[in-house]
Amino acid sequence: MSVIGEERVRGGLFKDISAEDEETQPTEIESLCMNCYENGSTRLLLTKIPFFREIIISSFTCPHCHWTNTEIQSAGRIQEQGVSYTLNIKCKEDMNREVVKTDSATTRIPELDFEIPAFTQKGSLSTIEGLLDRAVAGLEQEQPIRRATDPDVADKIDQFIQRLKRLKDVEEEFTLIIDDPSGNSFIENPCAPQKDQALSVSHYNRTPEQNASLGIDGTEPDPQEKPANDLESMRNEVLVFDTNCPECNAPASTNMKLVQIPHFKEVIIMATNCDSCGHRTNEVKSGGATEELGTKITLHVTDPSDMSRDLLKSETCSVLIPEVEFELGMAALGGKFTTLEGLLKDIKELVVMKNPFTCGDSSTTDTSEKLEQFGKKIDKIMAGEMDVHVVLDDPAGNSYLQNIYAPDPDPEMKIEKYTRTFEQNEDLGLNDMKTEGYGEVQS
Repeated sequence: MSVIGEERVRGGLFKDISAEDEETQPTEIESLCMNCYENGSTRLLLTKIPFFREIIISSFTCPHCHWTNTEIQSAGRIQEQGVSYTLNIKCKEDMNREVVKTDSATTRIPELDFEIPAFTQKGSLSTIEGLLDRAVAGLEQEQPIRRATDPDVADKIDQFIQRLKRLKDVEEEFTLIIDDPSGNSFIENPCAPQKDQALSVSHYNRTPEQNASLGIDGTEPDPQEKPANDLESMRNEVLVFDTNCPECNAPASTNMKLVQIPHFKEVIIMATNCDSCGHRTNEVKSGGATEELGTKITLHVTDPSDMSRDLLKSETCSVLIPEVEFELGMAALGGKFTTLEGLLKDIKELVVMKNPFTCGDSSTTDTSEKLEQFGKKIDKIMAGEMDVHVVLDDPAGNSYLQNIYAPDPDPEMKIEKYTRTFEQNEDLGLNDMKTEGYGEVQS
């Protein structure tokens, strides 16, 4: 095994970014300058940034023509789904929101009919204002040539640049959309752990064209390849397939099994355990169809023993804790089969421990203190020292919370069935789904 392979297995190839780590030094290699075609030098640093995952920072300098070039490239894995952020910018404070934008992300401002296509800019860690400054600099770069060759076009671009600059003063509200098929972009939520009313996040399945642009094969195995009479044998079999660890990228195995949950339904559980770094993860997919009605489960937590209740949270389920003004949107933690305590630990880890804006240069005292207090409240809930209600709201009806009094009703748990709204059906992709006559031959 090569030296790089050994480092990857030990999880030491990518170091956490830190200004105090004097041992982490960039690697310097000789490179060809694309400006004067003399030899220059490239410095590479492999590091980690929370939510941006592993990255490669490269900086090229040429001692002959003094040309320089700096880039940030994502070295992390492509996520299972793409992500789209829509931010309604209303005040100048919104311009300070920090943004992680990968090179595969498309940036749009509908009010100006302005778009920065994917793969036209390198990945960056910036702010909303920084994104606008970068767009202005890109448009101004070729203006001297345009003024000489096509003055009319240059004048129109000058007017458009002025409109972009006025957006930085937020004289009127506008919308910023970042759509990233790789799922690795991110916009800061300054209201964390509360829900950001100005920011909406949606996840989606990539199209074959988007998979091709990312250089991956998005084809899925044909479910008809598995004969129907083998379904019973699948229930008694643990399927194993090779994958890579999402933390250290070392080879790992994922186990998958069909499981029947008592008093509920059949689900698919997938679990990955990395022998190299010890990382463990599990994911749950519904084994059945979307229910006719949505389900809302409300549990009044009255005793520490409630933490041991089995819990199935599907990828379409949102979690609310009204007493701490907390709401977790669907797909934020994916599908999980765990306990109530396990869910609360995952919420604390996501909101407090893995938040990229609570440490380093990005942190502010108010945000850090607010999230620290939220973490303490979660600890009190897990210890049974705080009277709260935990609400699981699943429009697809595929989530479950154990009734410890079964088959009798649980006095502390309330289960409500409700009719989905048009917006909820839209999020689930049901409005445009046609099932009538699906198997009929069209004439």
